[in-house]
Amino acid sequence: MILRRLSVALLILASGLYYPSMAQTKKKTPAPTTPATREEKDLLGTKQIPYDAYYGVQTARALENFQISGVKTNFYPDYVKAFAIVKLAAARANNETGRLSNEKLAAIEKACLAVMDGKYHEDFLVDLYQGGAGTSANMNANEVLANIALELSGHKKGEYQFIEPHDDLNMGQSTNDSYPTAIHIALILHNDKLIQELGLLSAALHAKGEEFKSVVKMGRTEGQDAVPMTVGQEFHAFGGQLDAAIAALKQLETYLYEVNMGATAIGTGITATPGYDVKCAAQLAKITGKPIRKSENLIAATSSMQAFVLYSAGLKNLAITLSKLNSDLIFLASGPRTGIFEINLPALQPGSSIMPGKINPVMPELMNQVCFKAIGNDVTVAMASQDGLLQLNAYEPVVAVSIMETQALFTRTVPAFTKQCIQGITVNKDVCQHYIERSVGIVTALNPVLGYEKTTELAKEALETNKGILELIREKKLLTEDQIKQLLDPATVTGQK
Repeated sequence: MILRRLSVALLILASGLYYPSMAQTKKKTPAPTTPATREEKDLLGTKQIPYDAYYGVQTARALENFQISGVKTNFYPDYVKAFAIVKLAAARANNETGRLSNEKLAAIEKACLAVMDGKYHEDFLVDLYQGGAGTSANMNANEVLANIALELSGHKKGEYQFIEPHDDLNMGQSTNDSYPTAIHIALILHNDKLIQELGLLSAALHAKGEEFKSVVKMGRTEGQDAVPMTVGQEFHAFGGQLDAAIAALKQLETYLYEVNMGATAIGTGITATPGYDVKCAAQLAKITGKPIRKSENLIAATSSMQAFVLYSAGLKNLAITLSKLNSDLIFLASGPRTGIFEINLPALQPGSSIMPGKINPVMPELMNQVCFKAIGNDVTVAMASQDGLLQLNAYEPVVAVSIMETQALFTRTVPAFTKQCIQGITVNKDVCQHYIERSVGIVTALNPVLGYEKTTELAKEALETNKGILELIREKKLLTEDQIKQLLDPATVTGQK
């Protein structure tokens, strides 16, 4: 009997190695359940906030009130990073004036640096379209950074007696200075990326200019034959136009360097410590590596949208430049049998669900659509900027949305356009030569040799007989083949000799 009981006990113990439910196990005390929510309050009352959320009560209200576009603050990482930069600069400046303790600064610095490093972005959730001149976006940043700082300091989220969103993260600030400054910083950060991509596009255009520098073609004005040039000159001109647009963007970025931190509500600096404004601008310059400076007139800077209007105009200028370039490419590649067809664009996909063999200029068409959107966004910026009342413009959110959208669209589209269009362009030399042979416009290049009167007669006869100028010259033996060759040398006809 004893042996039987021992055998059963061993069997049960062994089976527990594979089937724990069959084994005799000691019951464990269940871990305390994490609460689902925490309670926070504001002037409208109390509200339950998800326990694990880094945002707080004012963000929660914004999430209820502004479910508009579905595009949240964290859609633009540079925007989130910019908020962290502004709050970090403000905290350091407040510490320098003796208002913020070293302990709180250390916690806030850790939080801001973490967000600048790309962490915690998932809690920057306020819709980009919002009322209140950006108050919800600013409070979203204040609440998230405060709770990150609390957690990294060993406290629980919502224990605002240690670090408070208003008193500490928004110290010496108002939405009316921190919000536009964050937009300035975000645009500056993204402008660097945009200019980098535009520089690569410019290099690709100039590379094609070098590749095609010996191919002579007819230039056109008003869609009509003009005088000879090279395909290389045409592409270098495209690159030159883009270079000018890039230079304008760099110049117009400088207007974003002036910020109104320290203005607080309307520019009078109420609640800010004396000297904080200059110190905050200096910290922003140090963090970004850009020459950020305090505005000379904080009241003017708080009510004016001039920097946004000017920078947006630079993006519009870029859009117009790129759209003209793309329309030219579409025209030059038109055909292949009944159009200009001087160049070939890369074939990326079938162009029709009904017409076999059709290939469309999809990348120039895509870029043009982005350009049209950018021009429309600039109109929005202009309308919103002119409609602010007195000491503040309540429509800054739509200005921010419009400019950031344009930047992002260009930054994402330009690399694809460079790689999938410009770098793959080839030239149809025979087509270009055919147009040179047939064009009446080539007669201008013969003026120095044959004289204006004679070349006018040739042009008239060519038009009447549908013959080419060179064909008539050969028939009339006006020039030898060597002379014709010399006159049509790329360096000669393009004014490079």
